[in-house]
Amino acid sequence: MSAHVPSDRSFQLLEVVPSRMESTPAVARRNWPDDTKARIVEEALAPDVNVSAVARRHGISPSQLFGWRRKAMAKGQVKRRDAPDEDAEPASGVVEIGIGGATVRVGSAVSEDHLRRVLRAVRSA
Repeated sequence: MSAHVPSDRSFQLLEVVPSRMESTPAVARRNWPDDTKARIVEEALAPDVNVSAVARRHGISPSQLFGWRRKAMAKGQVKRRDAPDEDAEPASGVVEIGIGGATVRVGSAVSEDHLRRVLRAVRSA
C-alpha cells in the first residue's frame, strides 16, 4: 500500500535501471558471415519451402530472412524461383487420377480449365 502523498508535491520519484541506459541493445547482435547468409537465402528460395520454417531452423526471425532475400534479389545475387525457367521443357508425363471407379489419364497438353470440366463430369456421373 502506498503512503499518502500531499497534493502540493511538485516532484516525482523515478527509478533508473543503469543497464538499460546504455546505448547498446540488451541482446548483442549476431554478425552473420556472407556465405552463411547466402546459403540460408538459397535454402529459402527453393520451390515449395516455408520461409518462416527455414528462419526458425536457423534461429533468426522470418522478417530478417525476408530482408536478406530482398537485398540479395535487389543486388542480382539470386533469382526468384516462382516461375519455371524459360528453357525448361514442359513435363511430358501422364497423370492418372482415380475418381470412384473411373480413371482419368491427363497429358501435359490438357488445359487446367478442360481438366476441371472433365473431373466435374466424372464426379457427377
